[in-house]
Amino acid sequence: MTTSFPFVTPLVAAGRPEGRPHGAKGGEARPGGNGTRLPRSFRGSALLVPCLALLGCGGEGGQGSGMAGAGVVAFTEIRLLDGTGGLPQEPAVLLVRDGGILGAGSAEEVEIPAGAELRPLPGRTVIPGLINGHGHVGVIPGVASAAEYTREALEEQLRRYARYGITTVVSLGGDGPAGVALRDDQVAGRGGAGMARLFVAGPVLDPQTVEEVPALLDSLAAMGVDWAKIRVDDALGQRPPMSPEIYGAVIREAHARGIPLAAHMVRLEDAKGLLDAGADLLAHSVRDAPVDAALVEQLRSTGVCLSPTITREISTFVFAERPEFFDDPFFREHSDLEMARTLETPEQQAQFRNSAGGAHWRAQLPLAEENMRVLAEAGIPLAFGTDSGPFGRFQGFFEHVEMERMTRAGLTPEQVLLSATRDAAHCLRLSELGTLEAGKRADFVVLRADPLTDIRNAREIESVWVGGVQVEGAGAPPGG
Repeated sequence: MTTSFPFVTPLVAAGRPEGRPHGAKGGEARPGGNGTRLPRSFRGSALLVPCLALLGCGGEGGQGSGMAGAGVVAFTEIRLLDGTGGLPQEPAVLLVRDGGILGAGSAEEVEIPAGAELRPLPGRTVIPGLINGHGHVGVIPGVASAAEYTREALEEQLRRYARYGITTVVSLGGDGPAGVALRDDQVAGRGGAGMARLFVAGPVLDPQTVEEVPALLDSLAAMGVDWAKIRVDDALGQRPPMSPEIYGAVIREAHARGIPLAAHMVRLEDAKGLLDAGADLLAHSVRDAPVDAALVEQLRSTGVCLSPTITREISTFVFAERPEFFDDPFFREHSDLEMARTLETPEQQAQFRNSAGGAHWRAQLPLAEENMRVLAEAGIPLAFGTDSGPFGRFQGFFEHVEMERMTRAGLTPEQVLLSATRDAAHCLRLSELGTLEAGKRADFVVLRADPLTDIRNAREIESVWVGGVQVEGAGAPPGG
């Protein structure tokens, strides 16, 4: 019988390669873990499922009594891709109670407790909820410049992500108090049903001197962010690049306050400098030169991950003409059609056609994809991400485009799924997410087809579940 465990799990259970230290140089150690800092929204949270070891709490309601399965939902007859990298299991069972996973595995190994509610899903494939490790949440739908950052916009976008099977979003920059408040409400169980989980980084930091840095990090710490974010490159000559002296100071001050740091970069030289300085996540693919053995070794030795965000490049040029995906039913089902209508106007198309930046990034796209492939082949964990959220980057749908582009670049469907589940959870320090194992959160997607045969089958969504609660409007009812 598969036993269940409380929601205190070591990061290795979320897919961390054994023997590979994480990139964090500071931050608080997780009790019972390996020193890896837990995101603020998981720290100090109550155990979601107490007294799980015997599927009961002892006394008259212990194992074997009629109460043992109270509140348990058993999804049966499924094909389970649990996200650990193991072989698919079929027929399999997934046991869910109180937002958590009690057990997951083959039908021969997982015992369904008496009294559990049975939900058979024959012919369906169940995968962990997808994690966007580099998104942005809060911009106003359909508007080119985000003038406001409202709770309403946040909730709308998190529902959109969830309906596309993206059950967690790490918003790397631009986040304000409304984002922090919503994240805190999700953790406390005050609303948030039907939405993706949210993690925040606060404003993107842009200090001009080393002396400014401590106060900026004090402000982030006071907000209670999960990550800090900087941009190091010169934005194609639009701003001075951040110097190693300044970004080194930001990283040191962030770690002193227990905050991991993600760095936007595009150049190989900057990637190496940031790793030397202790950055915790490289937030884009290297685009100016082929990755070399030295960078691979740095990534391997530090345990730092890279988030390729291939669709970020695509968004800079694809709207010069009306893209075919605007007619795709999967796109139109949940995407922001107001923004699509704006993008297909002649004025907007002309801006994209005349954009020097779009031409530049279009030329760099093949190199960015090849560098992603090389890192994957070298065994470097890739933190799935898209940079979706700003104008022209469609939340939820672009994540599926990203997965398809990853396979076109040479990754296998299994590598892509692991990047978007287990590896993203590892890279973003989300130890309660990313795999379907006892003790994890019950975030999962029910598919009508097998994504291991074709990653586009991840679009065949029947239902999406966040914390064991079905997302309204996502796919069809289970078993339908």
